Amino acid sequence: MRYGINLMLWDDDLHDGLLPVLESVRSMGYDGVEVPMFDLDTAKWARWGQRLDEMGLERTANHVVAPEYNPVSPDPLVRQRAYGHMTKVVDCCQAAGVTILAGPHQIALGVFSGHAPTLQEWDWSVAHVRRVAEYAAPAGVTLTEEVINRFELYLLNTLAQGARFVDEVGLPNCRIHVDTFHSNIEEKLPGEAIKEAGSRIGYVHISENDRGIPGTGHVAWDATFDALHAIGYDGWLTIESFSDVLPNLVAATKIWRPLFESEELVASEGLAFMKRKVAEHYQ
Repeated sequence: MRYGINLMLWDDDLHDGLLPVLESVRSMGYDGVEVPMFDLDTAKWARWGQRLDEMGLERTANHVVAPEYNPVSPDPLVRQRAYGHMTKVVDCCQAAGVTILAGPHQIALGVFSGHAPTLQEWDWSVAHVRRVAEYAAPAGVTLTEEVINRFELYLLNTLAQGARFVDEVGLPNCRIHVDTFHSNIEEKLPGEAIKEAGSRIGYVHISENDRGIPGTGHVAWDATFDALHAIGYDGWLTIESFSDVLPNLVAATKIWRPLFESEELVASEGLAFMKRKVAEHYQ
């Protein structure tokens, strides 16, 4: 098992101002960090890849799709731009030494049609992600497609849908990204949903029901860790939590009130919680 934390707890970009944070999470015992991959400057990411190597921190990346790159747009030019955009994201991942690109790439976040997804939208999305995964394979990058609640997107809301999606993509470097915050909303039995998704799961976000400190809310943690053990999952457990400090992140994540005393408390208590649950359930 590898333990990570999403840097969007502090900021939506990686810059020198986060060096004390990186040093802190490394000293706490984290194996790596999840970097927000939005500035698509490959030279910048190559530099950060080297710096993180020197610090002894592995890295994953997270990216969400903006409306102008919506891969299920009825406009073929937008769909083509969507592919070109994602190839740039993959190039940055390769430059930074990232092997897992997490997040929902199958549809633009926050864009709704007003109805359930059509078969055409599903087919467009599968074809798009397959094409991106084919491009990503030589770079050693695996796409982990995040299953998101119905209030943020309308294509993949349950792990069963995620399983069907990656099966149709049909490539080994396209897997499911589980987020316990979203599963808490959409799954009737989160543990059973994880078991049914099985080996398709390639990445896990550990996130409390209110996005606060993991272990302080009502997520079905015991069932979740039991299920992860049952399917033999031994990949990344990455904390995703958000503060109410940065205006653009507040608007995107809908965090309208303080959820914890400090970001450092989320990191330290969250890591201890994950390690405790693994020790309890991975017997």
